[in-house]
Amino acid sequence: MNKIVVAIDFSECSINAFLHSMSIAQHCNGELILLWVEKEANEKEKYQNKSPEHLKDVQNAFEDMIAKYQPDHPDVNMSWKIRKGKIYKEVTGEAKSVKAMLIVTGTHGAAGFEEFWIGSNANKIVSSSTCPVITIRGGINIQRPLKRIVLPIDSAEETRQKSSFTGYMAKKHDAEIFILKLYTSKLKTMRQKVDIYAAQVAEYFVEENIKHQTDQVVCENISDATIEYAAKIDANLIAIMTEQETTTANIFLGPYAHQMVNHSPFPVLSIHSQDTVVSGTGF
Repeated sequence: MNKIVVAIDFSECSINAFLHSMSIAQHCNGELILLWVEKEANEKEKYQNKSPEHLKDVQNAFEDMIAKYQPDHPDVNMSWKIRKGKIYKEVTGEAKSVKAMLIVTGTHGAAGFEEFWIGSNANKIVSSSTCPVITIRGGINIQRPLKRIVLPIDSAEETRQKSSFTGYMAKKHDAEIFILKLYTSKLKTMRQKVDIYAAQVAEYFVEENIKHQTDQVVCENISDATIEYAAKIDANLIAIMTEQETTTANIFLGPYAHQMVNHSPFPVLSIHSQDTVVSGTGF
């Protein structure tokens, strides 16, 4: 089975991410590993020992979650683990040790079990993970089926490499991919590069029998443009590379992936260039 690691801090946001991961597991023959990390003590906390009762409460919370949701998802295997250390390192380390297909995590915690560590670690998880990561903010309607995926294409060479895993997700969910060409330069050569990359991705989707269509926007900030387009088509997921074209707007606002994780009202699938390569395409 495809293993999916879900970061849990028992906040409403992380429960929302957990519910989202169950839907993915159902479609992808996935096995969920729910992970809570006991944070390393800082200087103020290092003399405050965690009692056995504290960890027992965490275990009981996991058992209650599984007892509540397992009956409605009998085909999804669920288990839980507790690790101790730096949160992002333990989450990504667990994913690497079990050869996980995917990590799913919330992007902030507004309320929760005790310590709301998801928000400060989501970007670190995305940056350091060796497998794709889906980040999902609180308040997103996870009941909607995954039917429309936005795949932004820019002039960065790595931009095409997200096509393989995104195509896999689309196939499993019978979803349609919207290839979005992002023109950030008036230079003809730069726009031609975007056109070539988008055409190669479309050709791959044709070969794989994946539903898709292509659109384009002229923009300065590719994060804003991608989110606005996703809202326009009522998307369920945005698939990005952590390595992305750099624009003047992005230099001042921060890396593209961080902007998307922090601000997107849609779930974001972040993929590193080393995570996956589309076979046979030369990507």
